[in-house]
Amino acid sequence: MTDTVISSHKKEVVLGFERPFVVIGERINPTGRKQLAVEMAAGDFSRVVQDVEAQLAHGAHMLDINAGIPLADEPAILARTIELVQSLTDVPLCIDSSIVKALEAGLSVYKGKALVNSVTGEDESLEAVLPLVKKHGAAVVAISNDETGISQDPDVRFAIAKKIVERAADHGIPASDVVVDPLVMPIGAVGSAGRQVFALCQRLQKELRVNTTCGASNVSFGLPNRNGINGAFMSMAIASGMTSAITNPLHSEIMTSIMGADVMMGHDPDCMRWIQKFREPPAVGADGAEGRGRRQTRRRRAVS
Repeated sequence: MTDTVISSHKKEVVLGFERPFVVIGERINPTGRKQLAVEMAAGDFSRVVQDVEAQLAHGAHMLDINAGIPLADEPAILARTIELVQSLTDVPLCIDSSIVKALEAGLSVYKGKALVNSVTGEDESLEAVLPLVKKHGAAVVAISNDETGISQDPDVRFAIAKKIVERAADHGIPASDVVVDPLVMPIGAVGSAGRQVFALCQRLQKELRVNTTCGASNVSFGLPNRNGINGAFMSMAIASGMTSAITNPLHSEIMTSIMGADVMMGHDPDCMRWIQKFREPPAVGADGAEGRGRRQTRRRRAVS
């Protein structure tokens, strides 16, 4: 069993093969959200506060924080956003940037053990990001592509993931602190995209013994009823061994699929989380008192 521990200054979240699936809320990301980008660049974080509250209310276990705004001071905005979010909640954070200086700025203010998103198999990325991850005692998302791009061959992606895990070990970072992203491609463009990810998740768990994550929404890009596709993908990915995902917890189809998959995988003991979420409340009588069940009511009438 491999456990990846991510923490804030008060709370731990653990990714693991025999543990409940970890939902990383994706919404604090200005990419594709023009209004959020404008507001964050101007120092207005009111929408960020709303996104924190909404995602936690809908079941997110961690939050992804991205401040990739063109022509803006990404390191400063990312650091400020992290400080704000950590003042609002004690859930751990995923620090998300392709800019090394931004990752460094975020890690410098973060309280706890962050998840860094991300490093690729490119030598330049490995040598820039891994020392930073080691310095701050963080965990890291390993993206399974390199200088050649994203391969359609799952064996190539597996080899890149293996390279990253081995290079991380050279820097003193254990495999338990490397969370591999097998890369989810749009199923509408690549018909085998789902099967590729499922096969990779199985190999990554069995052979490299590492936890996994992904940007789950990518799979449905360009299709109608995206949440239906995303939900189906999530349940099948969990069955294949995926242990976390960056996704939108505000969509009930996705969260229901994740919770149902946890039940089927035996990661929700006695189905208690499912029951607590979906059990219907007792009926209320005309006098405001909780009504008896139908069987109890009939039995009482028979006795009288």
